[in-house]
Amino acid sequence: MGWKAAQKLIKNWKIVRGDNVMIIRGKDEGETGVIKRVIRSQNRVIVEGKNLVKKHIKQGQGHEGGIFTVEAPLHASNVQALDPVTGKPCKIGIRFLEDGTKVRVSRGQGASGAIIPRPEILKIRTTPRPTIAGPKDTMMELVLGKTYDAKTGKGMPDL
Repeated sequence: MGWKAAQKLIKNWKIVRGDNVMIIRGKDEGETGVIKRVIRSQNRVIVEGKNLVKKHIKQGQGHEGGIFTVEAPLHASNVQALDPVTGKPCKIGIRFLEDGTKVRVSRGQGASGAIIPRPEILKIRTTPRPTIAGPKDTMMELVLGKTYDAKTGKGMPDL
Protein backbone atom coordinates (compact mmCIF):
# COMPACT_ATOMS: atom_id res chain seq x y z
CA MET A 1 0.00 0.00 0.00
CA GLY A 2 2.68 2.67 -0.70
CA TRP A 3 1.52 5.38 1.73
CA LYS A 4 3.96 8.03 2.89
CA ALA A 5 4.26 9.13 6.49
CA ALA A 6 1.87 11.96 7.33
CA GLN A 7 3.14 15.54 7.27
CA LYS A 8 1.28 16.58 10.44
CA LEU A 9 0.61 13.75 12.86
CA ILE A 10 -2.50 13.68 15.04
CA LYS A 11 -1.23 14.23 18.59
CA ASN A 12 -4.30 13.28 20.63
CA TRP A 13 -6.05 10.27 19.11
CA LYS A 14 -9.64 9.93 20.25
CA ILE A 15 -10.48 6.96 18.02
CA VAL A 16 -9.00 3.65 19.16
CA ARG A 17 -8.94 0.06 17.93
CA GLY A 18 -12.31 -1.62 18.46
CA ASP A 19 -14.44 1.54 18.19
CA ASN A 20 -17.68 1.52 16.18
CA VAL A 21 -17.35 4.17 13.48
CA MET A 22 -19.22 5.50 10.47
CA ILE A 23 -17.39 6.35 7.25
CA ILE A 24 -18.32 9.93 6.34
CA ARG A 25 -16.28 10.32 3.11
CA GLY A 26 -15.25 8.03 0.27
CA LYS A 27 -16.79 5.15 -1.65
CA ASP A 28 -18.21 3.49 1.49
CA GLU A 29 -19.82 6.70 2.78
CA GLY A 30 -22.58 6.10 5.32
CA GLU A 31 -21.50 2.55 6.21
CA THR A 32 -20.55 1.54 9.74
CA GLY A 33 -17.86 -0.82 10.97
CA VAL A 34 -15.34 -1.61 13.66
CA ILE A 35 -11.79 -0.26 13.60
CA LYS A 36 -9.40 -3.13 13.02
CA ARG A 37 -6.11 -1.23 13.15
CA VAL A 38 -4.87 2.33 13.79
CA ILE A 39 -1.78 3.45 11.83
CA ARG A 40 -0.63 6.50 13.78
CA SER A 41 2.42 7.23 11.60
CA GLN A 42 0.12 7.83 8.62
CA ASN A 43 -2.99 9.27 10.40
CA ARG A 44 -4.98 6.33 9.00
CA VAL A 45 -7.32 3.63 10.24
CA ILE A 46 -8.42 0.29 8.78
CA VAL A 47 -12.14 -0.44 9.17
CA GLU A 48 -13.12 -4.11 9.19
CA GLY A 49 -14.69 -5.14 5.85
CA LYS A 50 -14.76 -1.60 4.38
CA ASN A 51 -12.76 0.24 1.68
CA LEU A 52 -11.96 -3.03 -0.06
CA VAL A 53 -9.45 -2.97 -2.92
CA LYS A 54 -8.04 -5.67 -5.20
CA LYS A 55 -4.37 -6.47 -4.67
CA HIS A 56 -2.34 -8.42 -7.22
CA ILE A 57 0.26 -10.60 -5.52
CA LYS A 58 2.97 -12.37 -7.48
CA GLN A 59 3.56 -16.04 -6.72
CA GLY A 60 6.70 -16.61 -4.71
CA GLN A 61 8.49 -19.20 -2.68
CA GLY A 62 6.23 -20.41 0.12
CA HIS A 63 3.07 -18.52 -0.95
CA GLU A 64 0.59 -18.58 -3.78
CA GLY A 65 -0.10 -15.63 -6.03
CA GLY A 66 -3.35 -14.21 -7.34
CA ILE A 67 -5.79 -11.37 -6.92
CA PHE A 68 -6.86 -10.79 -3.34
CA THR A 69 -9.36 -8.39 -1.79
CA VAL A 70 -7.87 -6.46 1.14
CA GLU A 71 -8.99 -3.57 3.35
CA ALA A 72 -7.21 -0.34 2.46
CA PRO A 73 -6.52 2.33 5.11
CA LEU A 74 -8.80 5.37 5.39
CA HIS A 75 -7.68 8.77 6.65
CA ALA A 76 -8.73 9.32 10.27
CA SER A 77 -10.70 12.45 9.31
CA ASN A 78 -12.96 10.34 7.08
CA VAL A 79 -14.41 8.33 9.97
CA GLN A 80 -16.46 9.42 12.99
CA ALA A 81 -17.29 7.48 16.14
CA LEU A 82 -20.90 6.41 16.67
CA ASP A 83 -22.92 7.74 19.59
CA PRO A 84 -23.86 4.71 21.74
CA VAL A 85 -27.35 6.11 22.46
CA THR A 86 -28.49 7.61 19.14
CA GLY A 87 -26.34 5.53 16.77
CA LYS A 88 -25.39 8.64 14.79
CA PRO A 89 -21.83 9.86 14.10
CA CYS A 90 -20.48 12.28 16.68
CA LYS A 91 -17.29 13.92 17.88
CA ILE A 92 -15.50 12.59 20.93
CA GLY A 93 -14.80 14.74 23.98
CA ILE A 94 -13.03 13.89 27.22
CA ARG A 95 -14.47 14.44 30.69
CA PHE A 96 -13.49 13.51 34.23
CA LEU A 97 -16.02 11.84 36.53
CA GLU A 98 -16.43 12.70 40.23
CA ASP A 99 -14.06 9.88 41.22
CA GLY A 100 -11.37 11.27 38.90
CA THR A 101 -11.58 8.66 36.12
CA LYS A 102 -11.11 9.92 32.57
CA VAL A 103 -13.92 8.96 30.14
CA ARG A 104 -14.78 9.65 26.51
CA VAL A 105 -18.15 11.31 25.86
CA SER A 106 -20.08 11.98 22.67
CA ARG A 107 -20.36 15.63 21.74
CA GLY A 108 -21.43 17.77 18.83
CA GLN A 109 -24.72 18.61 17.17
CA GLY A 110 -27.43 16.09 18.02
CA ALA A 111 -25.16 14.09 20.34
CA SER A 112 -26.53 12.64 23.56
CA GLY A 113 -23.46 13.36 25.71
CA ALA A 114 -23.31 9.69 26.74
CA ILE A 115 -20.12 7.97 27.82
CA ILE A 116 -18.39 6.05 25.01
CA PRO A 117 -16.88 2.94 26.67
CA ARG A 118 -13.35 1.78 25.89
CA PRO A 119 -13.44 -1.35 23.70
CA GLU A 120 -12.82 -4.71 25.41
CA ILE A 121 -10.24 -5.64 22.75
CA LEU A 122 -7.82 -3.08 24.21
CA LYS A 123 -7.69 -5.02 27.50
CA ILE A 124 -6.36 -8.14 25.77
CA ARG A 125 -2.55 -8.11 25.64
CA THR A 126 -0.85 -9.63 22.62
CA THR A 127 2.34 -10.35 24.58
CA PRO A 128 1.96 -11.49 28.18
CA ARG A 129 3.72 -9.58 30.93
CA PRO A 130 6.80 -11.32 32.30
CA THR A 131 6.18 -13.06 35.63
CA ILE A 132 9.80 -13.67 36.65
CA ALA A 133 12.35 -10.96 37.36
CA GLY A 134 14.93 -10.42 34.65
CA PRO A 135 18.57 -9.34 34.98
CA LYS A 136 17.72 -5.63 34.61
CA ASP A 137 14.75 -5.61 37.03
CA THR A 138 15.14 -3.88 40.39
CA MET A 139 14.58 -6.06 43.47
CA MET A 140 11.50 -5.22 45.57
CA GLU A 141 13.59 -4.70 48.74
CA LEU A 142 15.44 -1.84 47.01
CA VAL A 143 12.23 -0.36 45.61
CA LEU A 144 10.45 -0.35 48.96
CA GLY A 145 13.52 0.74 50.95
CA LYS A 146 13.29 4.09 52.73
CA THR A 147 15.82 6.60 51.37
CA TYR A 148 14.77 9.74 53.23
CA ASP A 149 13.72 10.36 56.81
CA ALA A 150 11.99 13.70 57.36
CA LYS A 151 12.52 13.80 61.16
CA THR A 152 16.27 13.25 61.18
CA GLY A 153 16.99 14.72 57.75
CA LYS A 154 18.85 11.54 56.78
CA GLY A 155 19.16 11.15 53.02
CA MET A 156 18.81 14.86 52.27
CA PRO A 157 21.22 15.98 49.53
CA ASP A 158 23.67 18.75 50.32
CA LEU A 159 22.63 21.77 48.29
